[in-house]
Amino acid sequence: MVMRLAGALSRLSLAGLAALVLFAVPASAEVIGQPVDGQIGLQAPVTEVARSISEFYDLVNYIIIAVTIFVLGLLLYVMFAFSESRNPTPSRTTHHTLLEVVWTVLPIVILVIIAVPSFKLLNLQYSYPKPDITIKAVGYQWYWSHEYLDHGGFSFDSYMLDEDGLKERAEKGLDAPRNLAVDNEVVVPVNKVVHVLVTAEDVLHNWTIPAFGSKTDAVPGRLLATWFKAEREGVYYGQCSELCGVNHAFMPIAVRVVDDATFNKWIEARKADDEDLANEIIQKAALELKKKTKVASANK
Repeated sequence: MVMRLAGALSRLSLAGLAALVLFAVPASAEVIGQPVDGQIGLQAPVTEVARSISEFYDLVNYIIIAVTIFVLGLLLYVMFAFSESRNPTPSRTTHHTLLEVVWTVLPIVILVIIAVPSFKLLNLQYSYPKPDITIKAVGYQWYWSHEYLDHGGFSFDSYMLDEDGLKERAEKGLDAPRNLAVDNEVVVPVNKVVHVLVTAEDVLHNWTIPAFGSKTDAVPGRLLATWFKAEREGVYYGQCSELCGVNHAFMPIAVRVVDDATFNKWIEARKADDEDLANEIIQKAALELKKKTKVASANK
């Protein structure tokens, strides 16, 4: 009986793994930095941390689904094989050494498989490399303020674009997703380590960019931190992820990753307190990147 049960469990495990391969659908890689309709899975990662989070997320889901299918299959098998009609004289066996060892050791093995990459991920997230840029993000009800501490100390506020602002961007050929686009984007260079110091002035907020794997509470009176190193140019959106009041859903974050030359021009314009020139530089870079992306897609 034990051998029959073991054979059935093996077949169920293989079936579960096959189902995982067939039904695992990754997030869309065509659109980056924001959610897309019908998306299954996390946003496409553009940092080492986000990539590690995605891999860990997949691993844990594989284990969860495999265990769920295994237990469901076991229940169905027991209901069928040991029903009263098929098994009128039930066994009086109360202990089985092999089974007891298996159901004790197997959960330990599963926990170890989860723990090892989990500790590696935590170490990666909280081992801060030397920064190239340090930005301070301050949450308010209901907008964000960003200060470039090592580039002259200038700062600006970021508010969600209203319908008129979205229309103006669209007329210029710029992408501006509703409830995510902001009037003043955070701008950083590609492939540079950015430290973000996060705090708040009123209530709890949370500075979050899913594609970076960055998610840090903004706590009044405390200074917390996160870091990222974006490997791809583009604009990446996030939102406050801590319930902070009636307009909690309307304080997005937008980080634009550009090449070094564009970043240096933008920094000089910001230092000169020329907001119009700074926005013009970023909009020009956005249009050029959009054109390059279209050409690359057409050549595939």
